[in-house]
Amino acid sequence: MGSLRTAGTAQRLALPESSSTYLLQELKMIWDEVGQEENERERILEELEQECQEVYRRKVNSANMLRIQLHQSLAESEAEFTNLLLSLGERSFPGRPEKMNGTLKEQLNSITPALQEMQMKKEARLKQFTEVQTEVQIIASEIAGRSENEVVTVNEDDLSLKKLEEHQSELQRLKREKGDRLCKVEEYKVLICNFAKIMGMDPSNVLASVHPSLLIGANEQQKKNISDDILNKLNTMVQQLKEEKNHRLEKLHSLGKALTNLWNILDTTMEERQPYGQINIFSLTSANGMLGPGSLRLEKIQQIESEVHRLDQLKASKMKELFIKKKAEIEEICKISHMDVPYQTEMDNIMELIMSGDVDHDNLLKTMDGYIYKTKEEATSRKEIMDKVEKWITSCDEERWLEEYSRDERRYSVSRGAHRHLKRAERARIIANKIPGLVELLIEKTEIWEHGRKKIFYYDEVRAYNFE
Repeated sequence: MGSLRTAGTAQRLALPESSSTYLLQELKMIWDEVGQEENERERILEELEQECQEVYRRKVNSANMLRIQLHQSLAESEAEFTNLLLSLGERSFPGRPEKMNGTLKEQLNSITPALQEMQMKKEARLKQFTEVQTEVQIIASEIAGRSENEVVTVNEDDLSLKKLEEHQSELQRLKREKGDRLCKVEEYKVLICNFAKIMGMDPSNVLASVHPSLLIGANEQQKKNISDDILNKLNTMVQQLKEEKNHRLEKLHSLGKALTNLWNILDTTMEERQPYGQINIFSLTSANGMLGPGSLRLEKIQQIESEVHRLDQLKASKMKELFIKKKAEIEEICKISHMDVPYQTEMDNIMELIMSGDVDHDNLLKTMDGYIYKTKEEATSRKEIMDKVEKWITSCDEERWLEEYSRDERRYSVSRGAHRHLKRAERARIIANKIPGLVELLIEKTEIWEHGRKKIFYYDEVRAYNFE
């Protein structure tokens, strides 16, 4: 049996189609030679038939499974190809065969290259979408001021070129907006730095107070410094610095003007002015007309303010001396003219203003010079009456002398130089005779003066024609 099986195996390929019949004949010969019983022979043949059927059945089932798998693979490939066409937004693909002919394997082999190419195209398109959407997400996060980016999710159901162009258009719009915002940030930073330098501030500290990220590197800066919040804060800081600069400039102009006026008022020497020469308003600007660095430093303004305060105090002292001098001039005019000192209340008020430092030098000079002018004018207007009063007083003196002379006439007549006394007595009599007319003229002139001036004419606090 073993030799038969070995020999049968060796000759299997050479057997004809009826090899099974030949083998049965050979098996029968062996059984005849051995003397195999008929029952046993029938049982063995049945077993052989069953075993053959099992082998055929397994082979058929295996072949059928392969056919099913090929059909399924082909259907899946066609479905995937169709989905890829729809996802990529394409109606057809040149590499796909129009008609599916041949065996299942041939059909599957014919569609596989086109499917693989479409899959590669999808992967490339998906990569494009991922890159564009990721960049869109990054810029959108920068504009929104978010520190962390959200996870990008690509919709693989729509990977068409139209959709890709929409994302690319959005990306270009965001890039333009980002560029505009970066330019705006840089403009704000330049303005802040310029204002800070003019006012002697540290630009880094000012920028850090807006947002610390404004001081770090350019790459990081582009990620964090273009949000609406940052732009609003930068704009607010620029406005605050601009207002502070204008306030300081206005104050410095005012102080510079006050300082110059004080120098002129106090006749300050050039040596005394030298430490503040560079603070002059006209030297604050540089050659191009812009304010120079540090020209509005707070320390500089405070320095000028202190000097103005010091000179103000000195001016108050000088003005007090000047006021006293002008007042003395008025009082001297009044003394000579025997009239009351005018504007006494006003001058007392001026003295109070001088002591408080709330009086202008020019106004003081104008006011006091005006008082002096009016006092002189009134003294001039009184001159004619004053002459009459003086003449009347002299006449009264002469009259009193005449009375005394009459009582002592004998004694003077025998004394040495009696002739001179006689002449004087004669003159006194003549003057005394004129007193009534002089008094009438004095009263007339005084009344005219009082009517014109609407005030009473006093001579050393006594009405002119009420002298006793």
